[in-house]
Amino acid sequence: MNAFDLLGDPVRRRIVELLAEGECASGEITEVIRGEFGISQPAVSNQLRVLREGGFATVRPDGARRLYALRAEALDDAAAWVERQRARWTQRLDALETELHRGRHEAAPGDHGGDPGAPLARPEHAPGGPR
Repeated sequence: MNAFDLLGDPVRRRIVELLAEGECASGEITEVIRGEFGISQPAVSNQLRVLREGGFATVRPDGARRLYALRAEALDDAAAWVERQRARWTQRLDALETELHRGRHEAAPGDHGGDPGAPLARPEHAPGGPR
């Protein structure tokens, strides 16, 4: 399962947010998730298992407790994909901005460059219009 599939679930996203703050006991995670999502302890355990098996979380025993931690490097692939998309869109949006500015500068006198907030010329003030 890839990062986006894992993080597509709001419960797993919330667990990742909790783990991003530091190591947490499974009981603490369960308490928060049950309070926020109203799901059972076995359902929370299932989501923790999915995160472990997906490589997003590690678990270690601490006496009777099980402590979970986030494997931050698991997010690296998703972060790299997002950065590639951001670079692609930034380039395209910059080109669009340049074209929009060019259009404003080439606009005819009295034309408001397509500015939807600009007042429209009234017919009585238009060249050749009624006076």
